[in-house]
Amino acid sequence: MAQENPVVVIGAGPVGLAAAAELAEYGLPVLVLERGSGAGAAVGEWGHVRLFSMWRDLVDPAAEKLLAATGWRRPADGGHPTGREWIDFYLAPLAEALGDRVRFGAEVTGVSRRGRDRVVDAGRGEQPFTVRVRTAAGEERILARAVVDASGTWGSPNPLGGDGLPALGEEVAAGRISYRVPDLADPAVRARYAGRTTAIAGRGHSALTALVALARLAEEEPRTRAVWVLRRGDVGDAFGGGAADQLAARGALGQRARAAVEAGHIEVVTGFRTAEVRERGGRIVLVDAEGRALDPVDEVVALTGFRPDLSPLSEIRLGLDAVLQAPVELAPLIDPNVHSCGTVYPHGFRELSHPEEGFFLAGMKSYGRAPTFLALTGYEQVRSIAAHLAGDTEAAARLELTLPETGVCGGSGLFDEPEAASEGGCCGAPTGPAR
Repeated sequence: MAQENPVVVIGAGPVGLAAAAELAEYGLPVLVLERGSGAGAAVGEWGHVRLFSMWRDLVDPAAEKLLAATGWRRPADGGHPTGREWIDFYLAPLAEALGDRVRFGAEVTGVSRRGRDRVVDAGRGEQPFTVRVRTAAGEERILARAVVDASGTWGSPNPLGGDGLPALGEEVAAGRISYRVPDLADPAVRARYAGRTTAIAGRGHSALTALVALARLAEEEPRTRAVWVLRRGDVGDAFGGGAADQLAARGALGQRARAAVEAGHIEVVTGFRTAEVRERGGRIVLVDAEGRALDPVDEVVALTGFRPDLSPLSEIRLGLDAVLQAPVELAPLIDPNVHSCGTVYPHGFRELSHPEEGFFLAGMKSYGRAPTFLALTGYEQVRSIAAHLAGDTEAAARLELTLPETGVCGGSGLFDEPEAASEGGCCGAPTGPAR
């Protein structure tokens, strides 16, 4: 029977592992499938970035109970870890505590109903889910009572092109374009940008982090230049809430970026939507749809957000908003045109449900293209989902969550100087993974 099958969780990041801990607390069988080689594989790719959040907001309650039984000691609440520290001191120990309920090197390539494609109605709800998995040993099929997709959006960055498609020539010039915040503490990465001109596209916190880092590099390597390319007609509120931000580290980031611009370390170009990427004399030229060309640069860092990869879910009946690609009940609550990360309403299994009963998107992937996700929000999501699957209707319906206000979430924190943060919450990670 489907009831005897485990709940399959896709992704062993912060929200996926929290989902497993919440389900385990109810005594439900659970299996986490992670294509990476360890816990928080995506977090590891931005491990050099320091979070806006304090430790107090980065540990799921059920996960803490599970870890406490192993002798784990919670880090001091007021600290702001880097992504790597989040893995080392929390995510990796949590995966170890979950034991064989977590499988690494297991990539989910498809989800469906046993014996039913998405068109077939007859007996659909009585059939378990089938989860197709690719491993080093080959392919296999796992039956699941329910599926929670917490795989995030980190692997699907938005392109540089201003119309949502890759700009002409973007793929050809891929070797000169990065979609991640550069780790300038790495000598090889530093050499790529030192003494050169880099265009930074994007206006979120990831872009601000890259700008601040390059401005610092320019102080040490005077020939280093940065060009900040914005699609909007002005900088507007891109610097965030400053001193009024309840996430002090996030506010400090915006203030540092503003200071770098005012000091002349960063050239600002507004109203520019890239349509074409040209190579000229070994350098890169960005061109917009009207033919306006920027001065040549050596490197481009495109930090324009992320989008969900829905291709493995083509046989699942999803109910997604046409704009955000988030669940239809959730989309109005997270619309970035209306909400910052602190004004998103608490939500649970009802808002995350789809026409395919027993299937849920959770974490950053549930937000589709909205950049306002918070780690605490993800923990609340999976707590409600786990309660629902366990039949605890009261707990599933009870939503209690207070979020820090001010600023638009979805970027990364400072590379260092954790003392800049005296207040904290749980802002989302580099425009992609939860944190």
